[in-house]
Formats: sequence, structure tokens, C-alpha cells
Amino acid sequence: MLRFRSLASLLAGAATMAFAFGASAETIKVGVTAGPHAQILEAVKPIAAKDGLDIQILEFTDYVIPNQALAGGDLDANSFQHQPYLDNQVKDRGFDLVSVGKTVVYPIGIYSKKVKSLEELPTGAKFAIPNDPTNGGRVLLLLQAKGLIKLKDGGTLKASPIDIVENPKKLEIVELDAAQLPRSLDDVTAAAINTNFALEAGIDPVKDAIARESAESPYANVIAVRKADKDKPWVAKLVKAYNSPEVKEFILTKFKNAVVPAF
Repeated sequence: MLRFRSLASLLAGAATMAFAFGASAETIKVGVTAGPHAQILEAVKPIAAKDGLDIQILEFTDYVIPNQALAGGDLDANSFQHQPYLDNQVKDRGFDLVSVGKTVVYPIGIYSKKVKSLEELPTGAKFAIPNDPTNGGRVLLLLQAKGLIKLKDGGTLKASPIDIVENPKKLEIVELDAAQLPRSLDDVTAAAINTNFALEAGIDPVKDAIARESAESPYANVIAVRKADKDKPWVAKLVKAYNSPEVKEFILTKFKNAVVPAF
């Protein structure tokens, strides 16, 4: 009887050691855009590993493919978009995706190589904005808040340049793919650039922006999964690891308020 208990203990210990070394780890594929999203998930990875979750990180260069890949089953989760963008994708493309946890806020900034303030924008200035529906509307709302334009009925996240009803400086709005906006700075007077793409291009959102959203921006980024997976144990492990004190400290230290934890 004593031998039996001893053998059982040895087997239990072996199982524990195997788990500790990752033999029993569950592997998931998570899509991110290059830059801060990828860097933060690298910080999440070892924390999730302690809970038996092996995260494989796949980087993308745009805002369209990560949701297509998730909906198609090539990813298990993604972390790159704010809630309004996800809502718009679900409505327009029919993706059966849901958010399961908040990640970070990227206060969007306005940058220029030609002027040092919004007040210096000349009449007829070329102003570049993201061409995706929610981020484009987000920038137009920011321009309205700064007194540069007025939008029809006050505007919404779905606002586009055709909704501009007052434009005293006759700004020429140029719509570009969000990832291309940093490169546009040589060709336009100013551009509104998502923080992840600004950082990737070596632009400091805190020091270089001539105007910026408040850190209390409502556009919190989220972790998205397929609706059918939202209650699976690995999802809870992923969110727990991401929303850990260690990851929050990493974000605050690494990005110095250019990226703000939303949890």
C-alpha cells in the first residue's frame, strides 16, 4: 500500500513537471499589428505560459486581414483594433466575432513636418486621415473638437469627408490606408496617424504630435475571438495574462503615455 502511494506521488510529480516545461500547454495563434501590439503580446506570453497557454504571435501590416483570418479560423484571437472598429467590421462584413477583454488606448495624434500647430495650417492645406470608416470618423471628430471643421448633425464615428458642412480653412482631406500615413508627411501639410503606426515609424506621439486626443479617449482596444470560443478556458487565461499587473507596468514603462492601459 505504501508502494502504491509512493508511485502515485511520483506520477503526480512527473505530471506537474511536464506541465511546467510546457508539455501540456495549449497553443493558440494570436494576430497583432506590428509595433506596440506585438511588443505587448510578447510581454503577455511568458505570463500566459505559467498558466499553460502557449501564445504564437502572428504580425499583420493592415487592419483588414486580422479579422478575416480570425473569422476564417487561421487565428484563435486577435489584438489590434478598438471596439468601434470591431463593431463596424461585424456589421459590414458579417464576422461572428466578439470582444472578450480590453487592452490599451492609443490616443490618435496629428503630425506635420510643415507647421508646428493647428493654428498654422494654411488655407487649402492637405490633411491626411485614415481611410477606414471608424478611424476616419474618429479623426474628423477630433478636427471638429479642435474647431477646424463642423460635421453634419454633430458627426459620428461613421462620418466621412462628405459630412463636413463647415470648413473655414478649406482643408483638402486626403484619405489613405492607415499604415501609409507616416510616409505621407512629406506630401501633405499634416496627417492624423494611429499611434501604433506612428511608433513603428519612429515618431514620438508625446513629443512630436501638434495635437492629440485625450488619454481618456473612448477608443479602447480589445482582444477579439470567434463568438463560439468566447467561453473557452484559454480565452479567460489570455485575458487574465494580458490584464495582469506585470503587463500594465510594462506598458507604462515602455511607452511612457504614448500607449495607455485600458484595464
